[in-house]
Amino acid sequence: MLAVIKTGGKQYAVREGETLSIEKVEKAVGEALELEVLLVGDEDGKNVKLGTPIVAGAKVEGRVLEHGKGEKVSIFKFKPKVRYRRHTGHRQLYTKVKIEKITA
Repeated sequence: MLAVIKTGGKQYAVREGETLSIEKVEKAVGEALELEVLLVGDEDGKNVKLGTPIVAGAKVEGRVLEHGKGEKVSIFKFKPKVRYRRHTGHRQLYTKVKIEKITA
């Protein structure tokens, strides 16, 4: 079973048993999580249901494995001839989720 889910302003194609990192979700480690389903279908491309925008009755259930921070992204602003330099960094917060069950 294959599904396309939406969370954190992004879309992910997921299968059962897969783990993925998504934008941080306010759930405790070990808690169950239900995600919005945009498309659900079989691996071979048959029996596909497409939502408008969400598939009614379809569910993707997952479990929160851990929370963390991503790689550091360096931001450097520079303007020539005016002695303007700014250096900052950013580490995006994420939640690692294991997809347990996809139901159409």
